[in-house]
Amino acid sequence: MTEPRATTPAEELVSLTDTTFHPVAGPRWPQARASRPHAGHTTVTAEPYATGIIGRSAAAYASGVPDDAADDGFFGPASVTWRMNVDLALPVAGLRSLLMQALHPLATAGVDQHSGWRRDPVARLAATSAYLTAVTFGDQAAALRAAARVRLIHARGRGTDAVTGRPYAAGDPAFPLWVHASLVDSVLAAGSLVGISLSAADSDRYVAEMVAAAELVGVPRRLVPSCVPALDLYIASVRPGLRCTPAAAESMARVLFPPGLDQDTAEIWQDVRDAAIAALPRWARQLYGYGTPRPMTPGRRTEIRQSLGVLDAMFLGQPGVLEARQRIALRTRTARSA
Repeated sequence: MTEPRATTPAEELVSLTDTTFHPVAGPRWPQARASRPHAGHTTVTAEPYATGIIGRSAAAYASGVPDDAADDGFFGPASVTWRMNVDLALPVAGLRSLLMQALHPLATAGVDQHSGWRRDPVARLAATSAYLTAVTFGDQAAALRAAARVRLIHARGRGTDAVTGRPYAAGDPAFPLWVHASLVDSVLAAGSLVGISLSAADSDRYVAEMVAAAELVGVPRRLVPSCVPALDLYIASVRPGLRCTPAAAESMARVLFPPGLDQDTAEIWQDVRDAAIAALPRWARQLYGYGTPRPMTPGRRTEIRQSLGVLDAMFLGQPGVLEARQRIALRTRTARSA
């Protein structure tokens, strides 16, 4: 049997959400098609390019949740990490995380120079979904195997950023650390906006739990933020070097406007996109050139949550996903009653 194409270092570093790509002209506040009269958005036509995203990502997700785990992995069903990783807001967190990650010029150079996303973004997304699911819900052996593959891929990724002229190596802990911090920060921000809003104590607990995820891909524990104040301080320390390079602008425009979506799915993605951009820090929106987002009123939050529920139902309808969710729910109930 032919082995599937291995994902590149940049693919594993930057791909953390279920997205595809479609170019639009110039950085501006995104507009997308919608049938709701109040939305006021224009129509964006797209080629049938995103077919199979949900199905292939769902297959990866279903295969990553073990039938009979040998142990509770690096987090466990009683963890805040499990709680956040089954929240409806996770797609918003993933998209926001990708937007944050792309502002790192060297990480984005790696994607632009080594990634196969132009050929087959769906394969990349499915592989990343499988990795994240295995690390979160798998037992320790499965998580270690998945992480070892990622570290091996990272060791081969080297190049020079054409914009800054600086060399990069995907194995440098600075890159997975930025990806890690962007994801953790985005999960908290998205949850606060349209999902599970954690208490200060649980937010700190989540950041501390996720140190294990960074260590798995080779980031020394001493470098990884272990509480919210440390996470904020780290992001502030990286911020002066962030920029919206042409590669970042192009790739994120394609993320925000996936082609090949039917009208109903395009409307759902519009809500995911709106929430992700609204959850960005103001400075990040300014780097991209986005304008002020629509006010996040209670009604707008409800509307986005409804769209996320529909998206989740579409995902849940794929083969194996319901059974995987049931396995997660059973382990969670068992942990709570223990």
